[in-house]
Amino acid sequence: MTRRPRRSLLEFETMREPLAPPRVFRRRMIRSGSVAALVIGGSLLIGMAGYHWLGGIHDWVDCLYNASMILGGMGPVNPLTSAAAKVFASFYALYSGVVLLASVGLLLSPALHRMAHRFHIEMSKS
Repeated sequence: MTRRPRRSLLEFETMREPLAPPRVFRRRMIRSGSVAALVIGGSLLIGMAGYHWLGGIHDWVDCLYNASMILGGMGPVNPLTSAAAKVFASFYALYSGVVLLASVGLLLSPALHRMAHRFHIEMSKS
């Protein structure tokens, strides 16, 4: 039995290959969820640091609250007074929009690929 070379995180089976077994699918879901969690966690740390040092918010819980509200697409909580804080918040909000979309794509890609691959297999049999 020849072994295939190891695939990267987002590389799935091709159209000509059979549907991956459930354990492979579960591993893909866990892996993509872990990568999304790392991206979101790192983005929260960036936001917390920016709100703490540039925004002048000294309570780390408030920094987490502000960063998570922006990252989740809800909007800012505390008013910012300095120009540096406002510039940071502007760029962080734009960055957060991209991270939100990318993390949803990371989370859904294994499931969407499996649905599309299953549909393709069924269409090729008929």
